[in-house]
Amino acid sequence: MGHDITWLYVTITMDNLSAGLAGAAFIAFLSSLTNIQFTAVQYAIFSSLMTLLPKIFGGYSGTLVEQFGYGEFFIITTLIGIPVLWLVYKVKPHIS
Repeated sequence: MGHDITWLYVTITMDNLSAGLAGAAFIAFLSSLTNIQFTAVQYAIFSSLMTLLPKIFGGYSGTLVEQFGYGEFFIITTLIGIPVLWLVYKVKPHIS
């Protein structure tokens, strides 16, 4: 799109909206995994683990973009997400 500020606004808005929806779904999922007797401790551990890998990998994303370029970076991040989708598919029948 080039240097179009309108599309930048649209992209940022959609990114924030999708991140908010994904975050809400993940919080609901984490809440369903906790035991009623240990809710606070388990939720604290789960939510900390949820943000651990993105914080670690987020610091290196700039280096990956410099080495591979943006197109290859987005392909790499897509490929990283495939095992997660497979895991969700496999675990789904075991979650009530």
